[in-house]
Amino acid sequence: MNTTPTLKRLFISWEQLHRDARALAGKLQEIGTCAGIVAVARGGLVPATIIARELGIAMFETIIVEGYHYGAGDHAAQAEPKILKSPAIGDGAGWLMIDDLVTTGRTAEMLRKLLPKAHFAAVYTKPMGKPLIDTFVTEVSQDTWIYLPWYDELQFKHPISMQPLSSGIGKQ
Repeated sequence: MNTTPTLKRLFISWEQLHRDARALAGKLQEIGTCAGIVAVARGGLVPATIIARELGIAMFETIIVEGYHYGAGDHAAQAEPKILKSPAIGDGAGWLMIDDLVTTGRTAEMLRKLLPKAHFAAVYTKPMGKPLIDTFVTEVSQDTWIYLPWYDELQFKHPISMQPLSSGIGKQ
């Protein structure tokens, strides 16, 4: 008997992500000027780039967080988040911190401690993560797995680094 809960699936196209990131930029425009954007890498890089363009923001930093691992199954599993690179912007005052998705809030909680005065925005959120962000565009149920466009297909695919080398790559 399978006791694993079935997740709902939401597929986001590049076009939809672009529309949603622009909608987030529209909401963020209302808070006024800012010193720059901190993109939460990797998922927040694309939305942050779109938002920086839409709002005319030139200053761009990244924070690199490792928060998922790839194993068996049709999606990545959350791991204990770990910061691999931090921006040198003090407490984040005057900065926008942009991520693609806030799921459980574990990563967001850690980022809030690191940059407590940054305005934290995400394109998508789930109920557990919602209290930890300031601005978002779309809320989905906690049991929905969001397939973002960089998954490359309408089904989960392990990253190339997790697949055996093809006989054609790097062979002469």
